[in-house]
Amino acid sequence: MKAARTYLTASALAIGLMSTSALAEELRFTVWSGNEAHLKMLNGIAESFKATHPDVTVKFETIPAADYTQKLTFQIAGGNPPDLGWMMEDAAPTFEKAGVLMDIGPSVKAAEGYDFGDLSQAAMGLWQDGEKVYGIPFSTSPFMIYYNKAMFDEAGLDDPLALAAKGEWNMDKFQEVANKLTEANPGKWGFEFKDGEGYASRVMHALMPPIRAYGGDAWANGECGFDKPEAVAAVTQLHDMVFKDKSIVPPGEQGDYFSGNSAMTINQISRASKMPEAGFEWGIAPLPAGPGGESPVIGQAAIVVFDQGKQKDLAAEFVAHMTNKENVATMAQFFPPARKSVLESDAFINSNKLIPADQMKNLGAAIAAGKVLPSHEKSPQILAAMAPRIDGLWKADANVEESLKAVCAAIQPLL
Repeated sequence: MKAARTYLTASALAIGLMSTSALAEELRFTVWSGNEAHLKMLNGIAESFKATHPDVTVKFETIPAADYTQKLTFQIAGGNPPDLGWMMEDAAPTFEKAGVLMDIGPSVKAAEGYDFGDLSQAAMGLWQDGEKVYGIPFSTSPFMIYYNKAMFDEAGLDDPLALAAKGEWNMDKFQEVANKLTEANPGKWGFEFKDGEGYASRVMHALMPPIRAYGGDAWANGECGFDKPEAVAAVTQLHDMVFKDKSIVPPGEQGDYFSGNSAMTINQISRASKMPEAGFEWGIAPLPAGPGGESPVIGQAAIVVFDQGKQKDLAAEFVAHMTNKENVATMAQFFPPARKSVLESDAFINSNKLIPADQMKNLGAAIAAGKVLPSHEKSPQILAAMAPRIDGLWKADANVEESLKAVCAAIQPLL
């Protein structure tokens, strides 16, 4: 009899374990950052979700940025979408038009204390269609110039932040100091495109800041802008810096600003997390102005829920949790927020211990005045059509104007 009681107890325990296992749920969340500091922060936010959802875990899956949109598309087409994920601004119209994103508006608006009206309407532009909400921006991040202050000091040059304070930080001065820094540091360069990838996967990040500074754009109102005089002048200057001045890291070589091999680069605030490894004094400054004035360029990313996901309602609840005021304030150290209350707070200005408050203030000003990178519902096709024509641009003997005309000829039918 005693043995029977023991057997029943063990059976009951097994059933209980099975029941607990069945209740446990896992959300798959794709991101493009594998940075330790970012993932630690994200996992902390996921852990806090357990206060209201004790049986839910969130698994963050890293896909490299260069492959992110393509691999995400393959997962969706293959019937294995994540539950939710980050999405880049250029892909937003494509995924919205394809009908693969869930309208998360009802979920986030119904979340206790969420305050949907606190989200900047300008920041929400790409992610809303009438009352439908397809994403909540977690990062509305202006591109900034990162500079190696030690290299500027050694060359006897004012750094970009000092030049900006004097009203002298423009495209001509940018070219001048990049050239002088290269001459003062044999074997190194004055400037490197974002993460050393400006000739292929990051080409829009390389081209848009100078084109906007000159008063141009990639496209507007269905018309290509690459062949307009403003864009031609901007890209000609870049081409000269690469092949005549030799002050920008050329195609096929790796300058690596973070290792001290380039004096300047362009990036967003999230990359400050890499700077403790750099081993040199550094700073951030606004993008150089140009004939078109100061033209901050914004890179934006949002959290979306995939409509084919297995747990989309739960995923939408997690979006509401992740983008509430408390967690947006936590993420603001790396990802400038879309919430007005956080962006305007002293807490945001002092949120990143790596960056002085006076430099963080520049971020707020850039967000207020900036314009998001170009996007289009046919962005994948446009970028694919651009690629071989852009490749032809990055040769020493390239005719910049003709190359940009070829870009427009290729993409105009898609616009």
